[in-house]
Amino acid sequence: MSIIDYYKHYPDEESCKLKFKAVRDKQGVICKKCGCTDHYWKGDKWSYECKQCRFRTSLRSGTVLQSSKLPFQYWFIAMHLLTATKKSFSAKEMQRQLGHNRYEPIWAMMHKIRSVMGLRDDTHTLTEAIELDEGFFETVDRDRDKDEPNKRGRGSQRQTTVLVMVESKDNPDNTKRNRPDKKVKYLKMKVINNLRSETINQKIEIGVDKGTHMTTDDYSSYKKISSTVEHTAHKVNTANVNKLLPWVHKAISNAKRLLLDVHHRIDDDFLQNYLNEFCYKFNRRYFGERTMERLLIAGVQHQWNEL
Repeated sequence: MSIIDYYKHYPDEESCKLKFKAVRDKQGVICKKCGCTDHYWKGDKWSYECKQCRFRTSLRSGTVLQSSKLPFQYWFIAMHLLTATKKSFSAKEMQRQLGHNRYEPIWAMMHKIRSVMGLRDDTHTLTEAIELDEGFFETVDRDRDKDEPNKRGRGSQRQTTVLVMVESKDNPDNTKRNRPDKKVKYLKMKVINNLRSETINQKIEIGVDKGTHMTTDDYSSYKKISSTVEHTAHKVNTANVNKLLPWVHKAISNAKRLLLDVHHRIDDDFLQNYLNEFCYKFNRRYFGERTMERLLIAGVQHQWNEL
């Protein structure tokens, strides 16, 4: 959705509230007190009233907007800008665009949106054929002792380990010389504490369908991959990497480049949220104008206590 089209649909606070209500009406409201799903709409209070116990639920309650005092229009603009661009926005830039005085509420709003993106993607699993590899992203550990010397290579305190899984399958119809021989579909990126086999298998069993074929390099931790998937390990080098693992490496390099371009620093505690945004937009790269609509639905469906 272009900026012009966006402001045609959502020119003011009232239009944003009405759209949010329309989305929530479709998804339904569950009473926190008695569990009833039948409600009256109290237009003067902008809340739902349970037909059974008369308990009232505000329009924001139970959604990503719960406990937020920011205008609906802020949330809509943030969702639009995050989904309408291939890149991203820092919280500081979003604060400037919105003209808000305080940084913290805008920062919290954007991280809640990114958390919802991750929760939505977690409802889907990868299947068919998958490339798997690890990436190391530069982050800042706020709890680290400043006098502690930096390690180099794997295990550096300045890097956070990310497990990357990409659906890809052979593409015999490929006629472009510079394109990989595999076709990419969906992507998952998960921050992990270590590269032990147990940690990797836990992520695989949650995010990958049973029987899926998985391709990796011959790193030692990948030799004990879960028996729920079919696994092939290859000795990867510069000569064959673009044939065996083309898309997982492209995904890692593109994500690193994006984060370096937009953000001055990323705390290790919040890296997963930034990766959620990257994966969410990659997995919906063909959705077009529907991307923001789908994010609104996700923001209504995923309860506050899940964030």
